[in-house]
Amino acid sequence: MGFFIAPLERNHKMEKQKHTYHYHGTLQLESGKTIRDFKLAYTTIGNLSAKKDNVVWIFHGMTANSDPSEWWPGMIGTGKFFDPEKYFIICANMPGSCYGSVGPLEINPDTQKPYLHSFPFFSSLDIANAFESLRKHLQIESIFLGIGASMGGQQLLSWATSNPMLFKFIVPISTNAFHSPWGKAFNASQRMCIENDHTWTTDSEEAGLEGMKVARSIALISYRHYETYDQTQQDTDKTIEATKSESYQRYQGEKLAKRFNAISYYMLTKTMDSHHLGRGIMEAEEKLALIQSKTMVIGISSDLLFPVKEQSFIAAHIPNAKIEIIDSIYGHDGFLLENEKITKLLNNLIS
Repeated sequence: MGFFIAPLERNHKMEKQKHTYHYHGTLQLESGKTIRDFKLAYTTIGNLSAKKDNVVWIFHGMTANSDPSEWWPGMIGTGKFFDPEKYFIICANMPGSCYGSVGPLEINPDTQKPYLHSFPFFSSLDIANAFESLRKHLQIESIFLGIGASMGGQQLLSWATSNPMLFKFIVPISTNAFHSPWGKAFNASQRMCIENDHTWTTDSEEAGLEGMKVARSIALISYRHYETYDQTQQDTDKTIEATKSESYQRYQGEKLAKRFNAISYYMLTKTMDSHHLGRGIMEAEEKLALIQSKTMVIGISSDLLFPVKEQSFIAAHIPNAKIEIIDSIYGHDGFLLENEKITKLLNNLIS
């Protein structure tokens, strides 16, 4: 099995490099399907220490990319908690996405045409297995800290339970051990929006984009909270046609359509729905009990999509895990915004 890695970009200020890792071989997926000769896009920030003991692996959310300094700027950079002068930060773009890793827009080696609707969805464990291959290629024996929120947290837990000694510390944020009926209902409603776009069944990279705009508006309601909208989207002019919230929902749909693909969006909601640590011969509780990492689970008080009870479940079953709840009005998206509070908790964890 051969591998190739190609650096694409270098940022001297933060020692940031973008890479493409090529996996040559066949990966068995939980669905029973296989995928072969695929690629993973990933970003590294900082420099690997001589002992290779300063690795931080960051797992991104559903529509983010492999560069966490873009979507988590309050946490990554000189003087921030994840300082490139101290840590070697790795973030890989999840399979199924449209930001460089294998996904619906990539070429299927068996047909020499884009996968499009035929792309086989990856479970969170499948993604963890793909990342495990990348880790071995990079010859990293252990990871100092793994951190991920939402869908990224699902992948972190999948990896930590399948390789319990790999991480010294893990920090799952606003995530769960298995996706809830509530979360699945939100995702199903989003897929229905995409399916009702008349372009959805076409063999086109643009298929379903209008439907995805509507899907995104549904997702936003689950990412935020009543208080979030109350403080940011009030119609202060009190006119009969005041619709600041509606304008905001439409804007967010248009914004996503400019940077993301509807087939990827559709597939990744299925990936999230499929997440269950208890699939197989062990229950979720038993899988979590295998983890040897020092663990801090973080929840957001106002999170409607991944409520605090889900983080409590995780912490209750990982040996000696701590749980911390951040009081925030920002709902699920609090993990992207409450940087000072998260930094304080991380400092306490590794001090």
